[in-house]
Amino acid sequence: MLNKIIIMGRLTRDPELRRTQSGTAVTSFSIACDRDFKSQSGEKETDFIDVVAWRTTAEFVSKYFAMGRMAVVIGRLQLRDWTDRDGNKRRAAEIVADSVYFGDSKPADAQAGGKQTSAASYGGAAELPEDFDPFSEVDASDGELPF
Repeated sequence: MLNKIIIMGRLTRDPELRRTQSGTAVTSFSIACDRDFKSQSGEKETDFIDVVAWRTTAEFVSKYFAMGRMAVVIGRLQLRDWTDRDGNKRRAAEIVADSVYFGDSKPADAQAGGKQTSAASYGGAAELPEDFDPFSEVDASDGELPF
């Protein structure tokens, strides 16, 4: 059996980090995904998809993502059934995230909804200078390549 989902969209709200009674981190958030086609009225429709992440993925998302940030989520679809207070049977579909990746580049103002996103946030050791260009030409005139 295969249950694998990949979605890309923007967070509709800041992630909510909580802990279970045993201390396991869990965060929930919602992603807005535009459909690839337009409706009969000529407008693009958007799906709002609930996501839940556990443990280190939950901590990562709550630390580095905020409302409006583009995210790529890889996980599985989970359906939950429950009975509400009025006795009605209810069902919810959500994605249980295995991995969450940045879907956009670092924000220009180095802020994402008030959360600090320095180069260290992306795995770098320090903040990079503004004129840094990782795709600059390599001077190979001396015959030595940098790798």
